[in-house]
Amino acid sequence: MSEYKLRLTIGEFSKLCYVTVKTLRHYERIGLLMPHEVDEWTKYRYYDVGQMQKMVEIRNMKSSGLSLEEIKEVFEQGGQRPDAELVARKIKETAEALCQLRQRMHLLEQLQERTFNINKMSKIIIKPLPGGIVASFRRRIKSYNELGNLCVNVIGPEMHRLGCECPEETAYCFTMDYNRNHQPDDIDLEYCEIVKESRTDSEIIQFRKLPVIERAVCIEHVGSYNHFDATVASVFEYLEQNNLKVISEPRFSYIHGIWDRDREDDWLTEIQIPIE
Repeated sequence: MSEYKLRLTIGEFSKLCYVTVKTLRHYERIGLLMPHEVDEWTKYRYYDVGQMQKMVEIRNMKSSGLSLEEIKEVFEQGGQRPDAELVARKIKETAEALCQLRQRMHLLEQLQERTFNINKMSKIIIKPLPGGIVASFRRRIKSYNELGNLCVNVIGPEMHRLGCECPEETAYCFTMDYNRNHQPDDIDLEYCEIVKESRTDSEIIQFRKLPVIERAVCIEHVGSYNHFDATVASVFEYLEQNNLKVISEPRFSYIHGIWDRDREDDWLTEIQIPIE
């Protein structure tokens, strides 16, 4: 084999190793991969074909998440690959980074859903809200996502046990949020549903009279209960722009949900803000 084939210019070496000349010059500056020879007169840099394997190891370790400084230390310690301790540390760092990426993905998906649902919301309307006798259930919950399970497995069965009947012509159920401190994981929630007549109060359900609301600003929220805050915020922005005064707690009226729709995307809730 000729001397030319044993000695590669920096350009030839870069092409064979699939790296840029700029990268090789940087590796030289930090002492990671030095040229095999530098011509005294021309300053041309030459690499030995035997250095190609070292370049392969550098690429592999870099792709595995090792920093250039860590890779340099591996070679300075006489190795060709990282030791078990370093690999274990990089695995732990990668697992932590993966967890953070999953959390970021979850937040991005929530942002996407929030944006999508806002775009799907119908126009704001003002209308009256019905009154009557309501079966009331009040509890502190950590998330609105708990509500579907409570409706299906707690509130519904208890109303059935008490013999509650709901008038078809004025069917109306909603929740009111008494969460004064606006703690997202500590929600003081009351669920109300209009019934034909009062029954005996139980530990779960109590009965009371609900007055008619003459005017309420209303808007529909499509999808899960994760982003009520965005929908409510849009309503309150409307209230402020139109100098409307709120007179009682906002209501979330459940039109479609877990009880009659399999997909969260098909859930429909109306946000209702009573006003003067």
